[in-house]
Amino acid sequence: MTRGLILVVIDGLTPEVFEDAVECRSAPTLAALHDAGTYRRAVSTFPSLTPVCLATLATGAHPDVHGIPHLVWYHRGEHRLVEYGSSFGALRAAGARRTIRDAIVDMNARHLSRDAMTLFESLEDSGLMAAAVNTPCYRGRTRHLPTVPGFVRPVEGPRRFFYYSLFESDVTGAPLAIRTRTGGSIDAYAAAVGRWLVTRDGFDFLFYYLPDYDYASHALGPGGAHEALARSDRAVGALAEAAGGIDEFLERYAVVVCSDHGQTHVDRVVRLQDSVSDLVTASNRAGMVYTADPRQVAERLARTDGVDIALFREGDASFALRDGGEVEIHREDAGWQGRAARALANPNAGDVIVSASAGVEFADLAGRHHAGGGSHGSLLDGDSLVPMLAVGAGSPPGDIAGVAPLVLEHFGVQAPAYADAA
Repeated sequence: MTRGLILVVIDGLTPEVFEDAVECRSAPTLAALHDAGTYRRAVSTFPSLTPVCLATLATGAHPDVHGIPHLVWYHRGEHRLVEYGSSFGALRAAGARRTIRDAIVDMNARHLSRDAMTLFESLEDSGLMAAAVNTPCYRGRTRHLPTVPGFVRPVEGPRRFFYYSLFESDVTGAPLAIRTRTGGSIDAYAAAVGRWLVTRDGFDFLFYYLPDYDYASHALGPGGAHEALARSDRAVGALAEAAGGIDEFLERYAVVVCSDHGQTHVDRVVRLQDSVSDLVTASNRAGMVYTADPRQVAERLARTDGVDIALFREGDASFALRDGGEVEIHREDAGWQGRAARALANPNAGDVIVSASAGVEFADLAGRHHAGGGSHGSLLDGDSLVPMLAVGAGSPPGDIAGVAPLVLEHFGVQAPAYADAA
């Protein structure tokens, strides 16, 4: 009988911080898993922003297939901005009610392409039980009502579905998720739900998403969020304790541990809106421009302080401008060129996409930023590299798009055709 599999995603965790925590044993559960498994550094997708990355982890597709382009983007069909929550100020600027609906409901129901299959859909179509805790990319086959009637409409998720106390497929006794974010209440909620699930062996596959480290790293920088990582480690430890200890845990479950993206320190803020008159959607360390003249705008932005790479499409071709040079890029390319070309090929992406220089963050709709702390989104290694650990699940993949095929292979389920080209 195939063991269950748990995918642990610690949002924003960098390889350097993970490796240091393992070496120093300051994250004892992660260290024990590292001792039992196979580890490597892997690559995220682009833009390396949470909704884009989690959609890639859940589907095994890059943005050209799954359709999620950024934290904030312009919906050409509806002639409006979509904002998933760059900051509280950006939420208010875009309209709080609309933003809540976009982030919680419509990202999955309408924005995530039907050309992409989530792990939850693929596994449950094969008769397996899938579970999700807190992941914003959750599309499945089972209808769930909100715990607060009328706050948002019902959603389609996996059979076992827990989303920040707002959706709960089962009564677990977990505390309210949104209490003290700086104190790690969301990861504590995940730990309580995860303990309940493992105690009952209530799933074949569990997507276990821990976002509190990223929140702390934005404020303190990736090198200053050790306390938050210790809390995340305890949330993973709660799963092992529920199974009777680490040895018993690994007898029952294969485990994959990774992050969705890295983070780097930022100390300067650039407003892309001041450089062009076209519609700009920017947040963290990536920005997009919707324009009728992408070459001219890209050339202007490539000369703008704080921009490392400017990308644009011209007809069926894609180009990157960097260090005064121009190169044509393709989805089949290795390295950052391939990730950049896939981002441009997303039908919801801007006509121009820019990646920030080291130490620079682009202000969001409300002018908010994380200067003095950490940020992510660019093509640079600090934003793009992630820890990737597999225990009892084969070899860890070299990029986050390989996680979904790895999970499906573990259960003997055929991966979508696009995964072969990812």
